[in-house]
Amino acid sequence: MSELIICEKPKVAEKVAQALSDSPVKNSYKRVPYYEIEKENGEKTTVLSAVGHLFSLQAKNKKNKRLYDVEWVPLYETDKSKKYVKNYIDTIKKFSKDADRFIHACDYDTEGTLIGYNALKYICGSNSIEKCFRMKFSALTKKDLIKSYSEAYPLTEDQSWVDSGEARHILDYLFGVNISKSMTDSVLNVTNRYVQLSAGRVQTPTLAILAEREKEIKKFVPEPYWLIKAKIEKGIIADHKKGKIFDKKEVDKILENCKGKDALITKITNRKTKKDLPYPFELGTLQSEAYAQFGFTPRKTQQIAQNLYVEGYTSYPRTSSQKLPESLGLSDILKDLSKNPKYKTLINKLKAPLKPNEGKKTDEAHPAIHPTGTLPKDISEDYQKIYDLITYRFISLFGEPAELESIKVDLEIGEEPFAFSRQRISKEGWLALDPYQYKKVKNEEFPDVKEGETTKAKVKSEEKETKPPARYNQASIIRELEKRGLGTKSTRANIVSILYTRKYVEGNKITVNELGEHMIDTLTKYSERITSEQMTREFEDDLSKIKDKEITETTVIDDAKNELDGILNSIDDNQENIGKELFEAYEQSRIVGKCDCGGNLIIISSPKGGKFVGCTKYPDCKKTYSLPSGANVLKTTCEKCGLPLISYGKPRQRACLDFECANGGQKSSNEIVGKCPDCGEDLIKRMGRFGEFIGCTGFPKCRFTSSIADYEKSQKEESK
Repeated sequence: MSELIICEKPKVAEKVAQALSDSPVKNSYKRVPYYEIEKENGEKTTVLSAVGHLFSLQAKNKKNKRLYDVEWVPLYETDKSKKYVKNYIDTIKKFSKDADRFIHACDYDTEGTLIGYNALKYICGSNSIEKCFRMKFSALTKKDLIKSYSEAYPLTEDQSWVDSGEARHILDYLFGVNISKSMTDSVLNVTNRYVQLSAGRVQTPTLAILAEREKEIKKFVPEPYWLIKAKIEKGIIADHKKGKIFDKKEVDKILENCKGKDALITKITNRKTKKDLPYPFELGTLQSEAYAQFGFTPRKTQQIAQNLYVEGYTSYPRTSSQKLPESLGLSDILKDLSKNPKYKTLINKLKAPLKPNEGKKTDEAHPAIHPTGTLPKDISEDYQKIYDLITYRFISLFGEPAELESIKVDLEIGEEPFAFSRQRISKEGWLALDPYQYKKVKNEEFPDVKEGETTKAKVKSEEKETKPPARYNQASIIRELEKRGLGTKSTRANIVSILYTRKYVEGNKITVNELGEHMIDTLTKYSERITSEQMTREFEDDLSKIKDKEITETTVIDDAKNELDGILNSIDDNQENIGKELFEAYEQSRIVGKCDCGGNLIIISSPKGGKFVGCTKYPDCKKTYSLPSGANVLKTTCEKCGLPLISYGKPRQRACLDFECANGGQKSSNEIVGKCPDCGEDLIKRMGRFGEFIGCTGFPKCRFTSSIADYEKSQKEESK
């Protein structure tokens, strides 16, 4: 009897093998590690892994105008950077030939289920699915893995999860590829220029939300208002109770009433409130808290949390649950955490009975995010921050409510009403168990004041302006997507990341650039359905219904094709206008400044790779500026010459776009030193950000460069 266990990642395969045997034998085939376990009854188990998705979708016939017929193919066929995937496929194929029983041990979610299913179907053969059993686990501890292995159930019971996962991939492929292709073709057919444009089933409505906020900000007209504040003794600042005042005459009247008057304390109100325990982390709240505490992007937090899970330190992160069932062995986890002194100090403060505070949200597959009790070893500072965030939150769930005490003091100055307030922690409760939350709560000194007493006051006004709606950041847009039912807990961070990659948005406070705005405007004008949240939400509901066996995968995909037909027909009917408008937006998005000749300076991609800045009046104007690899052109300009600044290098530094200006006005000698080995044009000495170098006069068509030292060395070698 031979058994094959397929895991999602190599590290998980190692964990599974070590859990099921005290002495698994590690080997490798084509540099892919695998583990062999010999059982007492003579049975043999081989544990190996995929490396994430091994297969991806592609169109069966790429020449078709609409790419609706798709198939799963090995990932290395569609992504040349994934050649290593072939070794994993070959390894699974080798060991599947003699297997009598298969175990699917990939992550327990729709993606993980699909990864393992495709490996079985397309590598091991369709009959392997009937002989396959599913392990379900939320943590990679020995206890959890042994339990999961002993309770493995037939994979066929998870067929609806497979169908839902596959349907999501097909929908994303159909919408993304076909709409992107249609927009790109529109530009090509109208302008004879190839511009790669990108749209997506969830990506485009997300961009539409951001673009709408961008418009609100641009349309916003600030309005002046005044705040009136009184500085009284003991360094206290009291605010006029009217708050924002938009009438300057009213401000002047209040100031006149207060002039030369003392402040009379008319009322002191004390209040005590409970601060209830927090809820356990699910992925969204972990991402939000990590952004607030450390500035980590949601994608970075998700990756770190996933790796902490793979190492066995924390539970599965892609969950929406706020539940921690007792079956997790919560008291044992606390006991194990106590082996670290900094956690032990906090855990010793807990009082029996130890029962965690829970929220209402549930997840059919996994509990809330929590530490497993296995303490990390040799992890990076960023990983430690996320681990501590999760662990402190977990410990605090077993604490007691905190209590806050507040004081509100009402004053009168010349019969004008003022007030100030203070807050302090009167009972630390659970706040003492979570340093991150403790520092977020106001804990102020209370002034020694009494009703009826008077004090000197100095009243003045502050002029301010109303502010536009706040820009989304990466954490807040993910919360917005969750609220609107767009995407999933696993995909939202990646969707936002794609918008940055496609250069539609930029900045920590997300700004939509002109290309992103115009693309949404154009699609909304001619094919509003693709930018609407409603369509995306409807398909999200359908994908959930597939999982719940209420609807079939085929029905949903057929509906998607019908929906796409309407969208693509609309784009085809308006191809000339769409192509023209999108190209104009693309051209506008490349403008970084003005050239001396009156033309626009734009970013141009070189045929040989890399980018440079050139003039739109080429060939009449041949002004060019080279860009270092990875450079970004900034909106800020050089104080000396007015050209844009660029950001480049590691660590990032700023300099003027013009090399000569960046080097304090030093000019290159333009001394001809030889002929270019690539194109035959003259080589001259040029001035760069790091001093002189050898460059070709055929730039930008020829981008040959060399350091002076390397060039002189090559010349000496040639002369020999």
